[in-house]
Amino acid sequence: MSLALIFAGQGAQKVGMGKSLYDGSAAARAVYDEANRVLGWDLAAISFVGPETELTQTRLCQPALLVHGLAVLAVLREKVRLPEIKFAMGLSLGEITALTAAGVFDYATGLKVVAERGRLMQLACEKTTGGMAAIVGAERAKVAELCRDFDIEAANFNAPGQIIISGEKTKVGAAVAAAKDRGMKKVVPLNVAGAYHSRLMEPASAAFAAYLAGVTFNRPRFAVFSNTTGQVVAEPARIREALIRQIVSPVLWEDCMRACAAVGATEFWECGPGGVLAGLARRTEKSWIVKSFAELADVPAK
Repeated sequence: MSLALIFAGQGAQKVGMGKSLYDGSAAARAVYDEANRVLGWDLAAISFVGPETELTQTRLCQPALLVHGLAVLAVLREKVRLPEIKFAMGLSLGEITALTAAGVFDYATGLKVVAERGRLMQLACEKTTGGMAAIVGAERAKVAELCRDFDIEAANFNAPGQIIISGEKTKVGAAVAAAKDRGMKKVVPLNVAGAYHSRLMEPASAAFAAYLAGVTFNRPRFAVFSNTTGQVVAEPARIREALIRQIVSPVLWEDCMRACAAVGATEFWECGPGGVLAGLARRTEKSWIVKSFAELADVPAK
């Protein structure tokens, strides 16, 4: 087996995530207890009992998902014969989870990085009026034309025929109406706090760059794919640049998955709630082997 780990992004969270991991695994408990200590607030309580209004806040959600992903990985190491990890990637904030798993940051540093990213992105959301929408079944070229015409941007290329657009809320609304007129049959406005992965996030990207200037980056222990290019990024300076750019750039998730398969990944193990990434993988290539691990019941015994 040539194993690739994939880590969830914002939107996958749900109240209760990680509770069974914490209750049934000493390794997962250590991950959550350390998070509470590093952050200075009770991430475990917000993850396990909510309320949902708090867990969905960008500044809380992003570290909660990183911790959940790494707790799943800790349980896999503890309870199964985990094969050698060859590759990793994560959707949006999940890229920081992947980089932490690969040793680019130690756990405490990765947690602080994602918490600062979430805080800065929430501030940017609060200072702008942004929106996003999902376009299902349209080709990239047609979506690109729509974005040009309405001065918005493509934020995510998640799978064939699943593209997210992002920008000022009124412009996204106009684009949604026009998309239907242009024959795009399924266009769904998203209930989000802002225009992620668009130029409305530029203040967050600039402030994140200043923050990351003081963070030490190591070479990853295994190959990690960047959302910004869909290719492996390995040099510490390049990883830093990619994380800064990612906040305002489209997430090339489909490209990451295809590139990883092309260089030899034979199984993808999703570490995160909801099985969202497994669903995207099935839309991309039905022959891929994808397993989802979110709670203790998903993890086979040795």
